Amino acid sequence: MTYNEAGAASVLLVADHASPYFPAAMNQLGLADWVLERHVTWDIGSDQLTRFLADLIDAPAILAGFSRLIVDPNRRLDDPTAFVEVSDGISIPGNQGLSDEQKALRVESFFHPYHAAINARLEAFRASAIVPAVISIHTCTPVFAQVVRPWHIGVMWDKDPRIAAPVMARLSQVEGVCFGDNEPYSGRHAHDFTIDHHAESVGLPHLGIEVRQDLVQDAEGARKWAGVLAAALQETLADPGLYRHATEYTHAEFAS
Repeated sequence: MTYNEAGAASVLLVADHASPYFPAAMNQLGLADWVLERHVTWDIGSDQLTRFLADLIDAPAILAGFSRLIVDPNRRLDDPTAFVEVSDGISIPGNQGLSDEQKALRVESFFHPYHAAINARLEAFRASAIVPAVISIHTCTPVFAQVVRPWHIGVMWDKDPRIAAPVMARLSQVEGVCFGDNEPYSGRHAHDFTIDHHAESVGLPHLGIEVRQDLVQDAEGARKWAGVLAAALQETLADPGLYRHATEYTHAEFAS
């Protein structure tokens, strides 16, 4: 689904896990209702967070409108976790023993349309001679494997520091905000697909963001933390020099 389609910023927000939705015919993959409220089904709060941030920076956004348990749009299709059978100790009955035909139907019905929507928006930027920035929004659990995560925001990046470095510098100046540099997940993780495929592979400036779910599970929290992110991004996104392909930078510029 798209949001703020007429946004004027040269930025595209994407939210891979923004919905717990299952078509009725899929019978929630055999899962009880309470599982739909868990992180295994979607990134809780990421829908509201993405929309509030889109409004604040006036950027278009594309949000996946289906549960990642159907097929994970942030995974390569040859990754076993694209059709996860057990997640956080919860068995997913409707994903047990899927045939190639069943997987292909989900790919054509969910995975490809989501990525086609991202491609179409990026093509629209290119048609206007704009090199856009791509920012991926996720949320994470406050506790994982009995370990408390102290980070309010995780900044995920790999080889391109153009957005990550200034955002972390800005966040370091905000009292009461704890951020993680490639924590609790790393932008170098081989499982990530969306940013790697649509942005990093073609040299677009990009960033991955994780916000802790307990901070954004209601509208008030999502609005507050969207504001923190917008403030941290503002100066960098306002710099016209950002909007170049990575290959256009000299090594000295990229390292600075």
